[in-house]
Amino acid sequence: MRIMSVDFGDSRTGIAFCDKDEMLASPFTVIHEKNFQQCVRKAAELAKSEKAELIVVGYPKNMNNTIGERAEKCERFGELLKELTSLPVAMWDERRTTVSAAYYLNETNVRGKKRKNVVDAVAAVIILESYMGFRKNQQNGSE
Repeated sequence: MRIMSVDFGDSRTGIAFCDKDEMLASPFTVIHEKNFQQCVRKAAELAKSEKAELIVVGYPKNMNNTIGERAEKCERFGELLKELTSLPVAMWDERRTTVSAAYYLNETNVRGKKRKNVVDAVAAVIILESYMGFRKNQQNGSE
């Protein structure tokens, strides 16, 4: 299944996709958009043009597992994406993905402006890889 993941941000929103076999998640792009409605619309257009079958939206719960303002905004983002695309949308716990992405970019020596332009797409890949691992474990558990 072709899955798109979204790491929503107020200025930059990372997008990643996996292949049909759900073996490899890859960064796709970063949407540079501060307008919430426009950002959702651009994400929906990407989902359609890239033939996504499912969308996973990062869900930034607080460390104590509560839902804050940021998570609520991501829920709204996911709901609007679902309306615009008619695709299933899964909210996926993304705690610390941006930190993990920054760590990965440090390890690969990506710095400066290039780093700022890719960190959100890398975070979207981490979200998608986590979700794909969950799906694989669910499938293995049902066999």
